[in-house]
Amino acid sequence: MAELLLELFSEEIPARMQGRAAEDLKRLVTEGLKAQGLAAGEARAYATPRRLTLVLEGLPAKSPGISEERKGPRVGAPEPAIAGFLKAAGLKSIGDAQVVTDAKKGDFYVAKIEKPGRKAGEIIAEVVPEVAARFPWPKSMRWGAGRTTWVRPLHAIVCLLDGKVVPFAIEEVESGRTTRGHRFHGNAPFEVESAAGYAKGLKSHKVILDAAERAALIGAQARELAKKHKLALVEDEALLNENAGLTEWPTVLMGHFDEAFLAVPAECLITSMKQHQKCFSLKDPKTGKLANRFLLVSNLLAKDGGAEIIAGNEKVIRARLSDAKFFWEQDLKKPLDEMASALGGITFHEKLGSQKERVERIAELAYQIAGSVDAVPEDARRAAQLCKADLVSGMVGEFPELQGLMGRYYAEAAGTKPEIARAIELHYKPKGPNDTVPRVEEGDAVAVAVALADKLDTLVGFWAIGEKPTGSGDPYQLRRAALGVIRIVLENDLRLPLIPIFERAADLVEKSATAVAIAEKRKAGGPFVHGVGRALVSWNGRQVSSNSVDLLAFFADRLKVHLREKGARHDLIDAVFSLGGQDDLALIVKRVEALGEFLRTDDGANLLIGVKRATNILRDEEKKDKTSYAGTADPGHLREREEMVLHEAIQKVKADTAAAINVESFAGAMRALAELRAPVDAFFDRVTVNADDARLRANRLALLSEIRAATLNVADFSRIAG
Repeated sequence: MAELLLELFSEEIPARMQGRAAEDLKRLVTEGLKAQGLAAGEARAYATPRRLTLVLEGLPAKSPGISEERKGPRVGAPEPAIAGFLKAAGLKSIGDAQVVTDAKKGDFYVAKIEKPGRKAGEIIAEVVPEVAARFPWPKSMRWGAGRTTWVRPLHAIVCLLDGKVVPFAIEEVESGRTTRGHRFHGNAPFEVESAAGYAKGLKSHKVILDAAERAALIGAQARELAKKHKLALVEDEALLNENAGLTEWPTVLMGHFDEAFLAVPAECLITSMKQHQKCFSLKDPKTGKLANRFLLVSNLLAKDGGAEIIAGNEKVIRARLSDAKFFWEQDLKKPLDEMASALGGITFHEKLGSQKERVERIAELAYQIAGSVDAVPEDARRAAQLCKADLVSGMVGEFPELQGLMGRYYAEAAGTKPEIARAIELHYKPKGPNDTVPRVEEGDAVAVAVALADKLDTLVGFWAIGEKPTGSGDPYQLRRAALGVIRIVLENDLRLPLIPIFERAADLVEKSATAVAIAEKRKAGGPFVHGVGRALVSWNGRQVSSNSVDLLAFFADRLKVHLREKGARHDLIDAVFSLGGQDDLALIVKRVEALGEFLRTDDGANLLIGVKRATNILRDEEKKDKTSYAGTADPGHLREREEMVLHEAIQKVKADTAAAINVESFAGAMRALAELRAPVDAFFDRVTVNADDARLRANRLALLSEIRAATLNVADFSRIAG
């Protein structure tokens, strides 16, 4: 088995592209070789600012030979069919084919194809240029007179198979065994013999090949330097990895900035230094406050100990922080209400109006939701009115990731109630699956109301204009918005029926969309024709918008995904959802949990068997008789004691489960359901359902129908596995 070493050496590769590019190189090359019969063992990919490297272990010396038979047309077939067969099989004449006789199909041609195995080097020399030609860089460029594109101009290729050069070329760049080290500290060319020697050679030329090793080194140096000055590093894994992608031999240095900048919110300073200079921030471990120092990562070993590099970075940092201080001071001069008014000039969506119109919808919806989350309605409305105001601030214009947070700072500076200020910051949460949600129990009820209103307005609005997620795309991140609603509701254990909220939100959207449409028509000078309207359908005994029902189904799918990720059985989720008429997420989850607990008991497991048996018998007999036995059994036609006991148990269980569910006692409903287990078992043990007496048989089938109906108060047992 052989070892393959491949290095593609170029100008600097953007740090954000390196990790994905290394994985793409590994995937494409291994797939290409495998398609040619060369299946590799271990594969390792690396990236530095100037190179992509792949090491493959366990490559066979050659691909296996191929022997196959290809069936052709019948003897005497038309000439075009014969010619196509010869071309596909690689035969010169039909005489090179064999004639095979089949008792049913007669005589037909067969080509026996023998393909000898190929040397690994030959295959590699074909696969690597093909991979380079179709490499999926997000952005790439041409250089020289060639047609091949690469992220930056390609300078050299190392390709060794067990230490021997595999000859090929990508444009005018030929493969060999020579590479270079660090651009400034090891740029002399050196030859490579193996993967192990390659890594050692790079290190001796001041290049650390493994990005994870570079990141670990940066982290260790940064923490040590911070500790030396009695400070603590503001941890940032993404920034750590980015600096690892910017350096081949990283050295961490410390710089200072003027203490006057500390009057600006810490997050603004941290973001500015990170975005513009890729610098780490430091804090006082005792107070937790930001320190007026920063850490930079250099790719140089400076003779002056880094003094000139530090001075240069301090100069740039001073300018950047001056900008941040200017934005902060200028923004403080504008009241949030003034900023909120400026939202009228920002279009949210051409069919849904401006950000100002959207904020008005969110404010009204937050007011409506507030009572369900124990928030003060007027506070929820006020927070919603201000929640997007910072979008027009200078600071958020410079650093969009600070939206919400800056709104909180501006609100606090103006003396706004703390609950409202926090709601402005927290209403965007959760921003992803690993983000936290605002919690009522932590005093953030106002934030919960605004966060729900914000996400629900987005969902209802895009449903109203037909912009729903598809299998191939979700440009407005509606799945994330729905998951956000689900998490906020479940993690706060909120009672929040969704359909009424969807309907209210749809009213607000329709009113806003009507205003937008009227304005557009007036501009055009034509008559207004309203185009958002809502079709009504029946849901749970009342007329609601079809969009609301469709959106609820979307929430059901998202909830299933969420619960499955939490370990819930998908069949139990389906069993509860299939009952229909349910839009209270917290109650749905409690029902699923109670059902799962019940089925883990002997009573639950055995009742499931009995119900499934009843359902299967009923289905088969109804299909055979072409009739339905749904309904209630006639007590006058009950003959056996076991069927009488079962009939009485069913009536009691129906009443008890309904009563328990009415008071949201799902555990109580399961206990009531457990009372069916013994009567059902006894019925199937001693009673013949398909009796000779047709009336008796029909009555017993109706009794089976009642078993299923009794359990449907809780869940559709037919959807439960087992």
